[in-house]
Amino acid sequence: MISSSDIRAAMGRIRGSVYLSPCARSQNFSESTGNSVFLKLDNLQRTGAFKERGALNKLLSLTAEQKSAGVIAASAGNHAQGLAYHAGRLGVHAQICMPLTTPLTKVSSTRAYGADVVLHGTNYDEAYEEALRRSEADRLTLIHAFDDDHVIAGQGTLGLEILEQQPSTDAVIVPIGGGGLIGGIACAIKESNPKVQIFGVQPARLPSMKVAVAEGKPVTLAPASTIADGIAVRRAGEHTLPLVRNYVDGIATVDDEEIANAVLLLLEREKTLAEGAGAAGVAALLNDKLALRGKNIAVVVGGGNIDVTLLARIIERGLVKDGRLVRLRVHLGDFPGALHRLTGILAQHRANIVETSYDRAYHNVNLGDTAIDITMETRGAEHIAELLGAISAANYQHERIL
Repeated sequence: MISSSDIRAAMGRIRGSVYLSPCARSQNFSESTGNSVFLKLDNLQRTGAFKERGALNKLLSLTAEQKSAGVIAASAGNHAQGLAYHAGRLGVHAQICMPLTTPLTKVSSTRAYGADVVLHGTNYDEAYEEALRRSEADRLTLIHAFDDDHVIAGQGTLGLEILEQQPSTDAVIVPIGGGGLIGGIACAIKESNPKVQIFGVQPARLPSMKVAVAEGKPVTLAPASTIADGIAVRRAGEHTLPLVRNYVDGIATVDDEEIANAVLLLLEREKTLAEGAGAAGVAALLNDKLALRGKNIAVVVGGGNIDVTLLARIIERGLVKDGRLVRLRVHLGDFPGALHRLTGILAQHRANIVETSYDRAYHNVNLGDTAIDITMETRGAEHIAELLGAISAANYQHERIL
């Protein structure tokens, strides 16, 4: 198991080649959570994520023979880009196995940095098995995305930076996939200041580290999809689990709607683009998953590599979660003027209609009636309640579509 001395050594190796990302105070999130919140913006790294810290530290630890033979890795995207970029800088050939479902922007960026990309499997685990097979067949050095001591130590440099930038930090919130990031950060911080609390956050659909801590060993979970693809890891690491058990104070989970809303709020209020995995910590804080009050909190925003089509869907989901987009199904008579009366009520309450859809045959519609699905922009939960009350007062049969 690594120690803080390994992390400090990693800091000495990589500091001149990795951006010292800001850890800036968020006035918006501070006010909404009752804490003093600081965002550690490692989404601003050259490759858009913290992963290049560990990848570079590992590359710098290789022998000349290993560098000459080349390296290989499996990644959903961010480890791939970090490794590809720094391997290219150091003149080391890199081959990356990525799942077939990897967002196009991450595949394109990895290739642009000079790595050979092999698309294989439907998830990280299947891509990893292919990378392992190729590393043995071609004698390439396998650089694991999280379960490697040099990689963990490299990620831990982020924790040292937080302590340097915000020495009064009471708690740190870190997204968890396989555990490399939180393992390194927790080791760095706890061995420097044991009073600082460390909390991890995982997607509710794949809480692999939470399950591993409960079971006392890594457990392989069933495949599941989540918008936090960067931390969609089915099995916690063998090297990372002991660090989490020793140093992490708690692990929370967040669902996709909460993550989507966090992506939206980071973009809208902080002018910061985060991918689903990068926004998980913010989602936990905003949804009070850790019950923190009156604390100085650093939240790691670890990545910002997001496909624009997914971003559009995430924004829409975030608007729904935030009560600013709602869809209602309203039953009304199928005669001239019926829709005009309904839209008049909606206009009176300042709802902006963005989409409508009629249906006369389904949804238990009576003969002579119709059902209309109306999607509207609203101001929030109170505005939605106001609209529902007005529609009920007008004796319309209706339901909210979630």
